[in-house]
Amino acid sequence: MKKGLFTPTQVLAIGFIMIILVGAVLLSLPISTIDGKGTPFLTALFTSTSATCVTGLVLVDTGTYFSIFGQLIILFLIQVGGLGFMTFATLIAIILGRKITLKDRMVLQEALNKGTLDGVVRLVRQVIEITFVIEGVGALVLSLRLAQEMNWYKAVYFGIFHAVSAFNNAGIDLFGHFNSLTQYAGDIVINITIASLIILGGLGFVVISEVLIHKGKKLSLHSLVVLKATLGLIVIATALIFLSEFTNPLTMGNVNLKTKVLSSFFQGVVPRTAGFNTIALSEMRTITQLLIIILMFIGAAPGSTGGGIKVTTFVTLFLYIRASYQGKSETTIMERTLPHDLVQKAVTLTFLAGVLILVITATLTLTEKADFITLLFETMSAFGTVGLSLGVTPKLSPAGQIAIILTMYIGRVGPLTLAYAFAQKRLASLPQVKYPEERILIG
Repeated sequence: MKKGLFTPTQVLAIGFIMIILVGAVLLSLPISTIDGKGTPFLTALFTSTSATCVTGLVLVDTGTYFSIFGQLIILFLIQVGGLGFMTFATLIAIILGRKITLKDRMVLQEALNKGTLDGVVRLVRQVIEITFVIEGVGALVLSLRLAQEMNWYKAVYFGIFHAVSAFNNAGIDLFGHFNSLTQYAGDIVINITIASLIILGGLGFVVISEVLIHKGKKLSLHSLVVLKATLGLIVIATALIFLSEFTNPLTMGNVNLKTKVLSSFFQGVVPRTAGFNTIALSEMRTITQLLIIILMFIGAAPGSTGGGIKVTTFVTLFLYIRASYQGKSETTIMERTLPHDLVQKAVTLTFLAGVLILVITATLTLTEKADFITLLFETMSAFGTVGLSLGVTPKLSPAGQIAIILTMYIGRVGPLTLAYAFAQKRLASLPQVKYPEERILIG
């Protein structure tokens, strides 16, 4: 292979494919299942894609179908997929004393969504340290809580698995029978711990690094926007879910106030990032399901373990629309003007995401037997790498599974990244011509 054959974006796109395929092969082995019969390759591919893309949609129940070996493969894929394979490759290179080349740094810059090459290797070290510390604390708290109802070995194993799954925003659980965390709807320790891990994982490593490591220094505009928008979305989502489901007897209408508040908070956190749930999503009112669809579309922060169009993209679009409504030519926030190319990128990304979701949903209406809202919910969950489902995932046809696999992959890597990775040469060869302006009627 010639040196420099692939661009950084192509390395990322192809790297994820390679990890998914290796994971699929391992999960299809007889040793990976409890019955020792192995997994059909398409099912293994779906599971590997869901784990690597930290989505959480599953065709088979992870806790009762896969053996310990299979579950550990899934756990490893979640960790690699959440942090990014280049982060792991850099960690191995550092341990082995290998030099980090300029090309490696460029790929890392793309993977971590960092603006410059300066300090990119240092950021990788911080990412690894932050990840293991946060996951370690989460695993300890969960293990101590779960030890009250299961033996220590199982409690520690469950604690580690669910801490990693939560921080990396995967939402895959081992409790069995597709019930997720519904048995812990009123458990303060489980709810707060899992929700905290999900929120931290969804903030992005640049933001966490600024807050935890560079204490006392002024936060960047990016970090301030992510923190304020995340808090605002959580508060709004919690309040709306509480009001919508308060009297619904099929979800939380018959539980006490503490459980209602906890359930509302938990379900207000997870839709933008991770696929855990403490109440039955299929029994929610349609308006609540629509709210969750919107939250899944918005997603987490750039450079995080979450998906969606990203919360900063949503904020940028909102500010751009507000500026247009006010007749302003510039998009501003916190006494700063956002560059035009950044606004253009936000509009393009949102448009591409919308087209993808409509195409996949339309495809599923032809291949699956379910209503439109259920299929839209499934598609949005796959694109946002969330993992929430209204129950259609295990019933997907082979064609539907392939459609969701592609959606999870595109959602994790990013529509713009993929478009740039595979159209770069063609775009670079296009002549740079400036044509005369002429107006058309809008609106």
